[in-house]
Amino acid sequence: MTNPIVSGVQAYLRFSRRWLMGTPERALDDAYEAALRIKAIEDNYFGGDRISFSKGNYSSSARTYFQSELRKYLNVAKLRLAEFRTSSSILQSDRPAAEMQIDETTPVPYEINILDRAALIPQKLAFVDSMLARYGDRSPSGSALAARPDPNPSLNGMQPFDSSAGPGRTTKRQPDIESIVDKTGVLPRSILRTADRIKRELDPNSEQEVMEDFYISKRRTFIAVRLVLLLIIIPLLTQQVTKNFLISPLVERYRTPDTASTFLNQDIEDEAFDELRRYEERLRFSSLVGNAPPLTEPEMTSALQEKAQDLQREAMAKSNNAVKNVFADLFSVLAFVAILLSSRREIEVLKSFMDEIVYGLSDSAKAFVIILLTDIFVGFHSPHGWEVLLEGVSRHFGIPESRDFIFLFIATFPVILDTIFKYWIFRYLNRISPSAVATYRNMNE
Repeated sequence: MTNPIVSGVQAYLRFSRRWLMGTPERALDDAYEAALRIKAIEDNYFGGDRISFSKGNYSSSARTYFQSELRKYLNVAKLRLAEFRTSSSILQSDRPAAEMQIDETTPVPYEINILDRAALIPQKLAFVDSMLARYGDRSPSGSALAARPDPNPSLNGMQPFDSSAGPGRTTKRQPDIESIVDKTGVLPRSILRTADRIKRELDPNSEQEVMEDFYISKRRTFIAVRLVLLLIIIPLLTQQVTKNFLISPLVERYRTPDTASTFLNQDIEDEAFDELRRYEERLRFSSLVGNAPPLTEPEMTSALQEKAQDLQREAMAKSNNAVKNVFADLFSVLAFVAILLSSRREIEVLKSFMDEIVYGLSDSAKAFVIILLTDIFVGFHSPHGWEVLLEGVSRHFGIPESRDFIFLFIATFPVILDTIFKYWIFRYLNRISPSAVATYRNMNE
């Protein structure tokens, strides 16, 4: 009889060996996918040419986005290609040379192709090498098959959304003069941009291009504002509708004083007891000062009993409302996530719209916004605001207030936010707008 522990160890070793043997293939696939993404940006935004802004009409935020995407994918391709070279020289894969692959992009019945794995590797290497050489990064793979990239790579099927394209508008083919990874030129870039702007203004088709740009900007603004409103209104409506018409009847039916505790947590109980004690003291005070007739002991007991019943109903309503909020907010979060998952293209437009707004502000306005946000969330007086916010959240969900947790949260979370703010200023804003950083430092001093 086979020992189950030995069988489990053997299965784990077999799985580990298969995973280790597949390292070269995974590394090459990642490098190939990064190269495909660069090719997709070229095809969708630069007419198939190399990514260049020498004659482009993109905004500064769009240029920064393309530059960061290009550098990211180039680094991924070089790193994963080096991993492929190292792992393939050490490991010897024992997988079959051919395998069955189903092309899921074709309608049923599927077309079944036999792909020769050994023949597919040189093609991927050639494509990755050519893409790296296209941007001045010679491939470290040493492959002699670095030919021009495949104009129609079909192994990925990726089609990025061009948020700047409008109806009937095609992306202009931009000549390959200067890559965004180039450092310097013969003339200052400001002079080149000024000359390019004058040339565009003298172009007979400039009026049509201005109208097209206005239509695209208008359409982008409409999509961004509509998405923001949907992200706010739909979750709120979902929370209210589910709470009042779906969850409330169920909670009030199954959670009654006979079947559940009146007090959901210690805070609600203490609040009810304090109110009852204050009510008794108020009655006695009114009787002693002559504002009300003296109450006998049975009358006092009857008045306190009536007040206790009212407080019980109020405490039960608060407890039931906290339970309703938990489930209603869960449905609201699901609605919010559903909107995000179904609006990926609109999210790209919203990101472009927000980048244009944020980076389009003046240096003093950027510094003002940064100081305002940092002072609110991580400033000297921010702990009081966080304390009020956490207490409100606790009451909303019926969670007992823990002072230790609140103080620990205030001592750690604002520090993390402050670090994120400083990293963003140092990593991105300092590179995009150094003058805004200088203004921020002067204003903050």
